[in-house]
Amino acid sequence: MGKEKTHINIAVIGHVDSGKSTTIGHLVYKCGLIDTHIFEKYEKEAQKMGKGSFKYAWMLNNLKSDEEHGIFKADCVILVVACSAGEFEAGISGNGQTREHTLLAQTLGVKQLIVVCNKMDATEPPFSEKRYEEVVGEVSNFIKKIGYDPKTIAFVPISGFHGDNMVEASPNMLWFKGWKIESKEGKITGMTLLEALDAITPPYRPIDKPLRLPIQNVYKIGETETAISGRVESGFLKPGMFVTFAPQAISAEIKSVELHYKFLSEAIPGDTVVFKVKNNSGVDIRRGSVASGSKNDPAKESRSFTAHIIIMNHPGKIEQGYTFVIDCHTAHIACKFAELKEKIDNRTGRTVEKNPKFLRSGDAAIIELIPIKPMCVESFNEYPSLGRFVARDMSQIVAVGVIKSVDKIEAIQKNLSSKRRELDLESKNNNR
Repeated sequence: MGKEKTHINIAVIGHVDSGKSTTIGHLVYKCGLIDTHIFEKYEKEAQKMGKGSFKYAWMLNNLKSDEEHGIFKADCVILVVACSAGEFEAGISGNGQTREHTLLAQTLGVKQLIVVCNKMDATEPPFSEKRYEEVVGEVSNFIKKIGYDPKTIAFVPISGFHGDNMVEASPNMLWFKGWKIESKEGKITGMTLLEALDAITPPYRPIDKPLRLPIQNVYKIGETETAISGRVESGFLKPGMFVTFAPQAISAEIKSVELHYKFLSEAIPGDTVVFKVKNNSGVDIRRGSVASGSKNDPAKESRSFTAHIIIMNHPGKIEQGYTFVIDCHTAHIACKFAELKEKIDNRTGRTVEKNPKFLRSGDAAIIELIPIKPMCVESFNEYPSLGRFVARDMSQIVAVGVIKSVDKIEAIQKNLSSKRRELDLESKNNNR
């Protein structure tokens, strides 16, 4: 029996049609994680739809469960670039998503990157070493400019559809002598994508820090019980401890903690758990709330916060008073530009302009934001997963950012029972 691996979270990024779903779908199948009869079912469905060449993507897309916040939780990112003629150039261009997605990953603090040079079967000639070297050179120059060190990154030439270099070394690319990376553990080499995934350094899990657990879902069970799900980002969670939910400033005692339908004595960072609370139902607790230890730096509502942002895509000027929706951990809240403090050079961090009147696409700046509704965030330095965000407007990403500091509201904590009684009394008074 193989050695059990540390759980890690991986996000897959890249330009449209670069082969992301096909690559990961085929890898999952090759690793034996999908039964043959299940794959054959999806293969037949794809053929009926006239999409036989998309069978792996079709299977993966039907198996996906939750990808809303993938890059926020990522320990490593797989960047898929298509090496076929014209496709690579389209992705790496100013309007392509290769640059945008990679900058997004770097800005959100994802330190580990694997570059998959896909569609090697579609180069001219097929499996061209010259084309691979050209792509590696272009991508290396770009990622170096935004803060990644190419020496720490595996560049793996593959065919996501045919399976070359995914699990076994391909006979079609005998010129490829393997990828090499420099890590804290020393120099690591390999041939395949699977080996590159095995070489990912497990992230530091801050169990010694105070508890932070962003809430994903709240389930009402019967009349009096509530189950809450979320991922432990720091600290630990165990039955019998008291937690405070922010921004509501409500406290409760943990009744039980479950992981994959098994009861735990303690949940640690990286565990996505379901836990139940005592003292009646989880009134006011919702997706985007944050659970924390009541006696150890409890989380609080954010009055405002200062952030370093990069404007990714906006058609005009962004001025003071502009409002967009922020996705930070599991929260989805509108925030207003209260102050544009300074425009900065994103590569050096130097101030370019104090108190700018507006920002445009491509600008980096330090700004102050005020949530329109109660919200709980943290600084990136203290709690990284609660300190990075994506800003959206008009159904697209407008900006990405990391939070430098937070102005928190001190609030009197209330337990769930007292809050429930307050609401019941309010309801009775309204019904008179």
